Amino acid sequence: MDIVKIVGIGFLTLIVILVLKEFKKEYAIYASILGGIILLTMSFGTISEIVGFLNRISEKTSYNNSGFITLLLKITGIAVLVEYGTSICRDSGETAIASKIDFAGKIIIISMSIPVISLALDTLLQLLP
Repeated sequence: MDIVKIVGIGFLTLIVILVLKEFKKEYAIYASILGGIILLTMSFGTISEIVGFLNRISEKTSYNNSGFITLLLKITGIAVLVEYGTSICRDSGETAIASKIDFAGKIIIISMSIPVISLALDTLLQLLP
């Protein structure tokens, strides 16, 4: 099972980080970033399956014309990257930078969500008599 591998690599990365913090504290952040990249690349297969599924659904619906699925995937990608960036910043003790990355990510997500909100409101208005 992939989850066992992912958790195992996560724990191995944690052990390496704890050991590095004892002897070479400045290298611990690099181990954290490398572990995160390894875990992210292990998830690419699942991510591509999800994207394929969403593309098949979008081909069967009218949402494909408005780029709705693509927009949702972009928003999800931004959320994942923002979470990864804030986690790295918090792990290195830079909570102020982490909160600013988080805030900027939320603003970008809100601005990208405007077409989705508009489409939902238009659909709702069409349903109302």
